[in-house]
Amino acid sequence: MDLPRIFTIRESSHRIHNPLTPGKFAALGQALHLAPGTRVLDLASGSGEMLCTWARDLGFTGTGVDISTVFTEQARTRAIELGVADRVEFVHGDASGHVADEPVDLAACVGATWIGDGVAGTAELLGRSLRPGGLMLIGEPYWRRTPDQEAAKACHATGPADFLPLPELIERFGDLGYDVVEMVLADQDSWDRYSAAQWLNMRRWLDRNPDDELVPEVRAELTTEPARYTRYMREYLGWGVFALMKR
Repeated sequence: MDLPRIFTIRESSHRIHNPLTPGKFAALGQALHLAPGTRVLDLASGSGEMLCTWARDLGFTGTGVDISTVFTEQARTRAIELGVADRVEFVHGDASGHVADEPVDLAACVGATWIGDGVAGTAELLGRSLRPGGLMLIGEPYWRRTPDQEAAKACHATGPADFLPLPELIERFGDLGYDVVEMVLADQDSWDRYSAAQWLNMRRWLDRNPDDELVPEVRAELTTEPARYTRYMREYLGWGVFALMKR
C-alpha cells in the first residue's frame, strides 16, 4: 500500500502537497480561532506540514494518516525538527477507511477527496471522527473558468462535471448540510510555487537517475507539463480549503 513512485519524485522537495503556501496555511490556522489543545485528525496528511506547524504555532495535537511511506516518514522527521513529536503522530495507512478512536475537534482532508469518492463521501467520512460542534476542513479544486472537454482533461479531470465553479461548490457544501464558516484560496502565485517546483524536482531526479526504469515517464512529463500547466491549469483551475460546521 503506497503511492506510485512518480508522485514522490514529482513532489520530492515539497513540504505542502497542494497549491497553498506556508503563509496561507498559517493564516488559515489562525482564522479558525481554536484553543491550544485542539485535537486534529488529518486524513491524507502528506508530509505533515499543516499538522506540525499548527502544533508548534497554535498548540494543537493530533494524528495524520497517509498512504505514502515516503511522505509519512517526512512528516515524522518534520515533527522532530519542529519539536512537536510528543504532540502529533503520523500513521502510514489508507485514509479512506480511517476513523479516530475518539472524537476530534477538527477533522481535515486537504486536497484528497478521492478518499471518499468525492466531497460528499469525504464529508461523511470526516464526520464519523468529529465531535458534535466540531470543525471540518476540506480542500477541493473548483473551476475558475468553465472548460470544454479538452481543457478539463488537460487539468487532470475526466470532464467539466468533475468540479464546480466556486459559488456552486459553496452551495454544494450547503446542500450536504454544512455552513461554510471560513475559506482560504490558492492564488496564481501559490499555484506556480506548487507546480513549477515539480519541474525542478523531476529534472534533478533525471540527472541523478539516468538508468532508472521511470526515466521515460518522468522525461515525457517534464517535456509537456510546463506548457500544459500554463495553458490550462493556471487559467482554469482554482483550489481552496473550506471550513465547515454541521447545521
